[in-house]
Amino acid sequence: MELSTRLTWFNEPETLKMAKLGRELRAKGVDVIDLSLGEPDFDTPQHIKDAAKKAIDDNYSHYTPVAGYPDLREAVCVKLKRDNNLDYKPENIIASTGAKQSLANAVWSVVSPGDEVVIPTPYWVTYSEIVKLGEGVVKLVTTSIDNKYKITPAELEAALTEKTRLFMFSSPCNPSGSVYSKKELEGLAEVFRKYPKVFILSDEIYEYINFIGKHESIAQFADLKDRVIIVNGLSKGFAMTGYRLGVVAAHPDIVKACEKLQGQLTSGTNSITQRAAIVAFTGDLRPSQEMNKEFERRKKRVIEIMNSIPGLKYAEPDGAFYVFPTVSQYFGKNDGEETIKDADDLCMYLLNKAHVSTVTGRAFGEPTCIRISFANSMEKIEEAWKRIIAALGKLK
Repeated sequence: MELSTRLTWFNEPETLKMAKLGRELRAKGVDVIDLSLGEPDFDTPQHIKDAAKKAIDDNYSHYTPVAGYPDLREAVCVKLKRDNNLDYKPENIIASTGAKQSLANAVWSVVSPGDEVVIPTPYWVTYSEIVKLGEGVVKLVTTSIDNKYKITPAELEAALTEKTRLFMFSSPCNPSGSVYSKKELEGLAEVFRKYPKVFILSDEIYEYINFIGKHESIAQFADLKDRVIIVNGLSKGFAMTGYRLGVVAAHPDIVKACEKLQGQLTSGTNSITQRAAIVAFTGDLRPSQEMNKEFERRKKRVIEIMNSIPGLKYAEPDGAFYVFPTVSQYFGKNDGEETIKDADDLCMYLLNKAHVSTVTGRAFGEPTCIRISFANSMEKIEEAWKRIIAALGKLK
């Protein structure tokens, strides 16, 4: 059957691929521990669930405005002022069916065929593929583990050209867990001021999972704000992955462009989710803060475990819920049955021999690393790492 050539432009997300392989093994009766997906293992806070239930009883069952309910857009503005001291109006906000759609809307609204999009590595798997679908040119910038995988002003300036249309990054970062300080963002801002035609997409979906204090947004620099596109949502900080709601905060022209695209793709996002989102964005943040504390507790334990593995190199994450170690020291080794050639092989080895699912760093632009989540119970994390250490110990 002949299908569209567009399907050859991009790859299947490795995160979803590994989760699928894990499910297939579990269906055969294998006890697989999933450390591949980026999903909080917590329930949605009760006050948010109550808002969703009330929305059903209040008959929020009709088509919604493409950009989102007016009071939802206002709620996002309230959240941005409260948490980030950023002043936005509802005209600066659009809600979409998940942050992934928010990213796609934003990229396709500002990138034309042939435009360069600069992305520092490591990056979330879908960034590059969204750019490819928009017929943009992906330009990766390799960062250093010694700088916690954060791009420096010098690296940024070397990458930007007259062809650059967009810069994409996340803080806290998936997969590295790196978090940019205000001083580091100021350094990048100085470079962006030299390139007034470059938009800046700041993915802040992990904002509430931060182990070093206050979240900083590059939108705080007033002279850059009109060029900054903030993407955020419900999935990580509120444990609402299945609710599917992302938001964009940007210049009204960009929001209108996103709305035009979205009007032809999905129209307005889920009505019940939007009512729950209003409560999430404006309500009690203590459940999110407690979740963050638990993630930090797990991180500390995972770091203790990793420190017991000789030669394992990593940058300690300051946010999100992943570790991203370099594993090239295992390349060329074998357990008597198979030889590990690269990170892909190591992930499959851990899945098949240790029954732990992880994700290859190749998917994130760093082919010598693997991503391992700690968004699972401490009991499962302890057991998973026990298996990982045993499996690695067999590689000679």
